[in-house]
Amino acid sequence: MNKQTATPQSHKINIRRARESDLDHVAVLDQRVTKIAKPGYWNDIFERYAKRRVGERFFLVAEPAGKPSELALLGYIVGEVRTWEFGSEPCGWVFAFSVEPRTRLQGIGEKLFAAISEEFKHAGITTMRTMVPRKNQLHMAFFRSEGMVAGPYIQLEKDLDD
Repeated sequence: MNKQTATPQSHKINIRRARESDLDHVAVLDQRVTKIAKPGYWNDIFERYAKRRVGERFFLVAEPAGKPSELALLGYIVGEVRTWEFGSEPCGWVFAFSVEPRTRLQGIGEKLFAAISEEFKHAGITTMRTMVPRKNQLHMAFFRSEGMVAGPYIQLEKDLDD
């Protein structure tokens, strides 16, 4: 756990694979953070990442341990093993991550990150990657605090309306 971001009042949590019953909570958390409702997206992610190729795809959630809480879900992280994209050796790729804003700085993100790291290691993966918008300082700081640095690839894009 990152000592710089975790606080002494860290929640006791369970990290587990997502269930279909988690989808409403995931979609609500995502909408609260991103300001965009996309329940269909989360249903599709669940179908692809929680039901198929489960040894290479991981949809994990954090929930309070013990007695029931007003918050059913504290956070989530989603990733997969990707292979041979532009010559890349197999790697773990994290593409969705969020922690309930009211519970940030309590070690939940670190525990989710550690859990998916272990899943990747168990799958034989030694490198993990993600992509973060330059203006998303929250995620940039978090991933850097977990030891992630710029990698050997450069993301390129083109506006197709040009």
